[in-house]
Amino acid sequence: MGGQVVTAVPWTAERVAGLAPDPASEKAGRALAVPARWTGAGASEDAVWGFCQGSGKKPYQTCVELAEPAFRCSCPSRKFPCKHALGLLMLWAAGRIDTGEPPEWVHSWLLERADRARRAEKRAEAAGPKDEEAAARRAGERAARVEGGVAELKIWLTDRIGAGFAGFERGGGEELRTVAARMVDAQASGLAGGLRRAAGIVGRRDWPEALLGELSLLYLLADAATRLDALPPALADTVRTRLGFSVETARVLESGERVADEWLITGAADEENDRLLTRRTWLRGRRTGRDALVLSFAPPGRPLDSSLPPGHSLSAELAFYPGAAPLRALVAEREIPSAAPSAEGGSIAEALEAYARAMAADPWLERWPVLLSGVTPAEHAGGWCLSEKDGTALPLVPYAFPWALLAMSAGNPVTVAGEWSPAGLRPLTCWTENRAVRL
Repeated sequence: MGGQVVTAVPWTAERVAGLAPDPASEKAGRALAVPARWTGAGASEDAVWGFCQGSGKKPYQTCVELAEPAFRCSCPSRKFPCKHALGLLMLWAAGRIDTGEPPEWVHSWLLERADRARRAEKRAEAAGPKDEEAAARRAGERAARVEGGVAELKIWLTDRIGAGFAGFERGGGEELRTVAARMVDAQASGLAGGLRRAAGIVGRRDWPEALLGELSLLYLLADAATRLDALPPALADTVRTRLGFSVETARVLESGERVADEWLITGAADEENDRLLTRRTWLRGRRTGRDALVLSFAPPGRPLDSSLPPGHSLSAELAFYPGAAPLRALVAEREIPSAAPSAEGGSIAEALEAYARAMAADPWLERWPVLLSGVTPAEHAGGWCLSEKDGTALPLVPYAFPWALLAMSAGNPVTVAGEWSPAGLRPLTCWTENRAVRL
């Protein structure tokens, strides 16, 4: 990503709330955002700091570096950021912390971080240019392993589907996980992930139909992998990505399609898989109407990138990864995000048409961003949906309990951003009364 500008101007309360790891932490942070709870608080262009009195005799020492951001607190919480860091930032966002020179303990921490960054740069320089010949050899070896895995999977899928699913609910999940392990050995992580998803389907309501659909997509991917040279270049890039081949960030920044726009950050969704935290952040260009997905990753217990707060607008240039339906992107150049009190979405029909076009280009697409205006949450057929005035509706995912959405709507139409998938719509952000709320 491009360099990030650090400013002494406080963030908005919404941006700070977007850092919270969960709603409970946000609520606790708001409770701490009062001057009476803090001593020695101050702020500079680089950091915000202070001492928060807790239940013990000694106050907690809290500091936030604004550039990344990074957090440090002497409390025992394992959440990042903790409630004390959130409370400190909320107090700062409210303009209730004076600027000043950092005390020694803050200055030392900032110097340590800067020193670690310099050492990392020197190690990278000392490593020298990558051995292109060795890299090509490793790439060829992996391609051969993936090719073997693809051939094995095609044979197994043909035999398995030909035999039918009778009795499959008893041991089918374990069988699928065993095949997934073989795909891991073949370095085909995309195929392994699909098989693990299929294993999770077995035994659910109407599982045979859903399982057949998942396995059919896996066969389609495996078959496409055997014909990469014959595919259009953009589709071949998509197939490689779905198989698990990564594209280097440097390559995306150097040769990826560049799109400059005023981007509305429509929502963010966090997920934990294989002991890795992933944040999906969705953006929509106000002028181009282009949708984009920015991914960030972190190990458990570490903070995810929070520089793209939902409900904000960002003037930036994005670099898109290659593919038949380019969606994932990197932020190449950016300005400081500002609060977006309103958003202009489309209709359900327009959202589904865009989804259909994307699916035609990339049939392995797992989810699609939608931004809907004039929709009202309603109960339907034992579940919940978002409905337009004419009765057109999209069902919400079964696990979505839209109490916050219902409270904000109060029976009136609102604007909602979310992720659409075959399971339904997962609402992420709602705009009403000139404010955005992350759901």
